Amino acid sequence: MSITAAMVKELREKSGAGMMDCKTALSESGGDMEAAVDWLRTKGLAKAAKKAGRVAAEGLVGVAADGGKAAVIELNSETDFVARNEGFQELVTKVAKAAVGTDGSVEAVSATDLDGKSVSDAITDAIATIGENMTLRRSALLAVNEGVVSVYVHGKVAEGLGKIGVLVALESSGDQAKLDALGRQIAMHVAATSPLALNVAELDQAVVEREKSVFSEQARESGKPDNIIEKMVEGRLRKFYEEVTLEKQAFVINPDQTVEQAVEALAKELGTEVKLSGFVRFALGEGIEKEEQDFAAEVAAATGQ
Repeated sequence: MSITAAMVKELREKSGAGMMDCKTALSESGGDMEAAVDWLRTKGLAKAAKKAGRVAAEGLVGVAADGGKAAVIELNSETDFVARNEGFQELVTKVAKAAVGTDGSVEAVSATDLDGKSVSDAITDAIATIGENMTLRRSALLAVNEGVVSVYVHGKVAEGLGKIGVLVALESSGDQAKLDALGRQIAMHVAATSPLALNVAELDQAVVEREKSVFSEQARESGKPDNIIEKMVEGRLRKFYEEVTLEKQAFVINPDQTVEQAVEALAKELGTEVKLSGFVRFALGEGIEKEEQDFAAEVAAATGQ
């Protein structure tokens, strides 16, 4: 397969490795981008394990809570100018509040009532009024029978609106104010660290197997016996779990304890069980790419010149 300059550029952005190393990795991997990233990691040449895509979608993330339920939604627009529009901000706020009364799916939120019409129709009306395309890209809901669902917004532009929205569910019969205080701290932690899963059991096994494969190849290159390699891989997997699972991560508020230990400490203080049962993190535009364009060209396009 022919390796193009565009492919090399994309791999450089994903891995942080040098141009020639990226070209070699693509050649060794038959042009498979993910396999090339793994090849670079195996050789110790990649600076990042995560797939790095430019975040380019605009709009806002909105959160809303009501009792033991909270919702987070992402409403995208074409430009950042719209995110500053009061009408758009009001719409995102209303959609987030409406989402609390649904099962959290985009379909249910789109169909729910908003001032006498469906959310979907309200968005269509806003498109006509504001003059820019908008999309309810995703939504989620967390609920507890007893306890709290705490919310946090990062990059806040108005109450409940910003660039990152986080929900954290704590189940307990203990003091609700203290539960919510810890829940908000954990939500801030989630905003900062972006864990892949709540715990090891909830990690995508495909991700675990991929990491294990990379760690195994790295360990084999050490030339050590199989029994030592096995222990090396186990140690690296433990470290990986500590980095990507919420419960095992060092708590940003107090790095001397894990998030799991912080929850256990509150349970001890309250004298009752406290369970961290779930979290949701939405970052505006993550996973969406759009064509890069310089500002002058964007203005010219917008004015038809």
